[in-house]
Amino acid sequence: MNNCENYRFIERHRPFRDLTFKFYSNGSLTIIDNTAEEVITPRELKGESYDFYVRRRIAYIKQNLHDKLNKYA
Repeated sequence: MNNCENYRFIERHRPFRDLTFKFYSNGSLTIIDNTAEEVITPRELKGESYDFYVRRRIAYIKQNLHDKLNKYA
């Protein structure tokens, strides 16, 4: 089963993008620009949206490692 965590992020500085981040339990990611209705890549992120992406990715990795430690300990 592939679970998904959705996060919405609206940039506070230009270009004021409205983004949805979908983090899947298998490690994949989809970033949607809600205004343009298109999928973008992490390379297209800048500033606070990139910072948000990095923080959420690190949190996911930490949680994944914690879950594996508990499972195999």
